[in-house]
Amino acid sequence: MIKKLIIISLTVVMITFNVNAASDGELKMSKNQPTEVNDCFEPLNRATFAFNQGLDKVVFKPIAKVYRVLPSPIRTGTSNALNNISSLVTIPNNILQGEFQKAGVNTGRFFINSTFGIVGIFDVAKIMGFEEYEKEDYGQTLGTLGIGPGCYLVLPVIGPSTVRDTVGSLANIVGGDPWYNITVANNTEHFSEFDYWSTRVASGIDFRAKNIDSFDNLEKNSMDFYASVRSLYLQDRQMKISNSNTIIETMDDSDWEEIETK
Repeated sequence: MIKKLIIISLTVVMITFNVNAASDGELKMSKNQPTEVNDCFEPLNRATFAFNQGLDKVVFKPIAKVYRVLPSPIRTGTSNALNNISSLVTIPNNILQGEFQKAGVNTGRFFINSTFGIVGIFDVAKIMGFEEYEKEDYGQTLGTLGIGPGCYLVLPVIGPSTVRDTVGSLANIVGGDPWYNITVANNTEHFSEFDYWSTRVASGIDFRAKNIDSFDNLEKNSMDFYASVRSLYLQDRQMKISNSNTIIETMDDSDWEEIETK
């Protein structure tokens, strides 16, 4: 039971990191106009943010640093396999958003990489010329339907979110995530609940490892780290909803300096 709770705790904080990731898992940050969303619970959000930062420094960042020293082929293969699994959520959201061409391409990528790519470890579809699109989720789909973000939230362990994105995340556990359905909901002899949580933890660690320098630079160059993360999250979500490839920016140079990701 304790082991399961530890895995779940590691998972939920990493899920939010993934929400901010581009298709390659790396954040793209610079300067642009902030997105207007009410921070209805700012005092509570700031307290929760401080708690999450402490947890990250003690637990998640050290784990990510260890992962970062693994040989590049291992990290690349892991990232490819995890991206392949995440397409099981992207594909239904492509369909719900009316992006049928992207849904077809992503479906083709999934089947090719799951078979010839050995469960996605090798991105064979890319070699064959299949385009790789950005990840989609149910929060983005709600946004494309015109549903506003609601209040900005910072959830314990999970991190930045909005009312809309939180509702969207719940769709994964009520049938919206095929991987969750196969592993947790059905818990068959071939796949178990452990498989699901393990992949979620691994996804978060992979993302955190890719963005250690980005987050460090963001914190170092921010006059108000909480406000910078809030601005980054909200702009990134809006960019993804509009399917824009524009690099995220902030209006005020004092928010943060331009951060280059490697």
